[in-house]
Amino acid sequence: MSLQKCILSLDQGTTSSRAIVFDHAGNIVSVAQKEFTQIFPQPGWVEHDPSEIWTSQIAVATEAILKAGITPHDIAAIGITNQRETTIVWDRETGKPIYNAIVWQDRRTASYCDSLKKFSSSIQQKTGLIIDAYFSASKIKWILDNVNGARQKAVEGKLAFGTVDSWLVWNLTAGSVHITDVTNASRTMLFNIHSLEWDGDLLELFDIPHSVLPQVKSSSEVYGQTAGKILASQIPIAGIAGDQQSALFGQMCIHPGMVKNTYGTGCFMLMNIGDNPTVSKNNLVTTVAWKVGNKVQYALEGSIFIGGAVVQWLRDGLKIIHTSNEIESLAEKVNDNGGVYMVPAFAGLGAPHWNQYAKGTIVGITRGTTSAHFARAALESIALQTMEVLKAMEADSGSSIKELRVDGGATVDDLLMQIQADVLGAIVVRPQITETTAMGAAYLAGLAVGYWNSIEEIEQQWKVSRSFKPANKNVDEIINGWYKAIKAAKYWAEL
Repeated sequence: MSLQKCILSLDQGTTSSRAIVFDHAGNIVSVAQKEFTQIFPQPGWVEHDPSEIWTSQIAVATEAILKAGITPHDIAAIGITNQRETTIVWDRETGKPIYNAIVWQDRRTASYCDSLKKFSSSIQQKTGLIIDAYFSASKIKWILDNVNGARQKAVEGKLAFGTVDSWLVWNLTAGSVHITDVTNASRTMLFNIHSLEWDGDLLELFDIPHSVLPQVKSSSEVYGQTAGKILASQIPIAGIAGDQQSALFGQMCIHPGMVKNTYGTGCFMLMNIGDNPTVSKNNLVTTVAWKVGNKVQYALEGSIFIGGAVVQWLRDGLKIIHTSNEIESLAEKVNDNGGVYMVPAFAGLGAPHWNQYAKGTIVGITRGTTSAHFARAALESIALQTMEVLKAMEADSGSSIKELRVDGGATVDDLLMQIQADVLGAIVVRPQITETTAMGAAYLAGLAVGYWNSIEEIEQQWKVSRSFKPANKNVDEIINGWYKAIKAAKYWAEL
């Protein structure tokens, strides 16, 4: 099959690597996906094998091109989106990682982050972030301090750090390009979001040599070409954004006040706040949304650590379901949660609580509790965590949010989307193409090479599939029960 030029989007996520080919109309031509190994060396530690990340990503890229019936020569550009704070350090000479990737969910540096609380205000003013093991800085420090010989090699300029985007670009270019973009840099807790530069004071605080850091670029420009032996063609790598910023762009939330929520392993809500990086007063973080040309946009973000992963836990841990898509039909067997609340704080609580020590908690179980109640409580936990973040955004922005654009795997669940609309008291809008994370990276890459002429041209491609309007008037009881369950999760952590 012969097609006009396409865009290849590499979507490197927490549990799988995916590749999607898009055409000029923004339609999906082909998709390939491969799960990779989750490594749990001890409780609270989460790692990935960087080599497996790379091999799985290049494998699905090749598969997606073959499925599309095209050749690498038909790819106008590559866009990359990635799990953001996950930290990789590798040897510049050999290209080999010196340790496994430390995943954003990892909590091994929680105590160290607690010791930095006196710097909270200055760090938030510079980076927009709250001190937490979630972000990359403490993970880099841990690797340098705990891998034999690493710190000395770092001082000598022999090591390179990168979030997953940097690692993929390094490998795609056969080690000739070491860069990141402003969105990923803004998740490290080392980047000044006002000056858009690595911050010397923070590097000193975390004892991280500047030499390990990638060069920071915009989100839409040609960073380099794929090496000829990779994909058998020199293809421009032209767009990069962390997964949540990429989804914000893919959802075309390009005007201040527009909000999206992505339902993946975790849930991540972002609000476009324009060109002024306002610091949150309600435990959200401020992040760079994207930089296109010379224009920088910022966003408020609320990060929920466990979203869709709670369904995976019901499948793999409790074995209540066999496949994730069974959750909706099981939950529909009951009319309500039967008083059962599930707080999936498996990796602590993110926004707006930022409690590193909270534990997963289930309350309200009786002899009448069934697996269906567990399924319903799991779906409600996703919607109720999202509700808390949206309320924090409303408090920061001083305005009521009437519409939430949604994307990610869990949005196929109509029951979850209806519960979400009910507890928010807002319209939940699902677009026709829900692969907005990969789409955002594709748009950024296409803009850089002139595949699309403008953001305004792209905006015309976004279309609604279905809107969910609030229907349940009696949500106060559900919400009040949730707050009690959250209190129990925090209390249990203190015992």
